[in-house]
Amino acid sequence: MRLKDIREESELKQFTVSQLLSVARGTYSLWELEMDVIPIKRLVEFCKIFNCSVDYALGFTNTKNYKNNRENININLSSKRLKDLRKKHKYTQDDIAKKLDINRSLISKYESGHTIISTTFLMEYVRIFKISSDYLLGKIDIMIVIEEKPKEREFYYE
Repeated sequence: MRLKDIREESELKQFTVSQLLSVARGTYSLWELEMDVIPIKRLVEFCKIFNCSVDYALGFTNTKNYKNNRENININLSSKRLKDLRKKHKYTQDDIAKKLDINRSLISKYESGHTIISTTFLMEYVRIFKISSDYLLGKIDIMIVIEEKPKEREFYYE
């Protein structure tokens, strides 16, 4: 993750960012140190504050922002995209649950829109399917393929 790099680039202190996100400085510090995972809603708020994509903040791309990027998650679109992506790859909910080591009912909740996907599992979806987290969250409409390369990460439009 690039939380610290993004914050330092803006010359802000942890305390200031923690206030902007309405969390304790210690909580924010743990996110920066990757000792705890930033919740998806806070991550999206962080990206809004620093005008960057979720993919950039998570370190999946070197592109700071995408054109026509929505500020907020579209949970209905996100749940549909998660389900469509799973079906496109001919996986069952059980298959995905096993890959992520979680209960199938949680996959069902993500796909039905009852629960927004967690940051941890969003990152795993990106790694498994090589698709932009911003696309999966319904923040952009272009399906961007994420290709992880050693030391440098790039993205390609599909």
